[in-house]
Amino acid sequence: MALSSTKIYRYLFALTLAILSLGTVFYHFVEKLTWFDSYYFSVITLSTVGYGDITPHTTIGKLFTTFYIFTGVGILTTFLSTAMKHRAEKVRKRRANRRKAKENQK
Repeated sequence: MALSSTKIYRYLFALTLAILSLGTVFYHFVEKLTWFDSYYFSVITLSTVGYGDITPHTTIGKLFTTFYIFTGVGILTTFLSTAMKHRAEKVRKRRANRRKAKENQK
């Protein structure tokens, strides 16, 4: 049984939120960052921007960050790719429906 593109999109969206939340909670408790700084660090890490203004200082924080980057970047990239495909599919369907409507009016 194949999943629809909408279900895949929703699953990846939830997975993206989950990985972002995991990083935020981890950095808050392990690296003792504020909630906002934890969220900020998670976002810049997953987006591969990495300004360098915040860095992990503990060994476990550095280890977590390496795995967080590998898994998180993959999840985020897959989500963004799927989101773009999902959007393109909606636009294509809308255009096809408009063409059909114009043809039916003739």
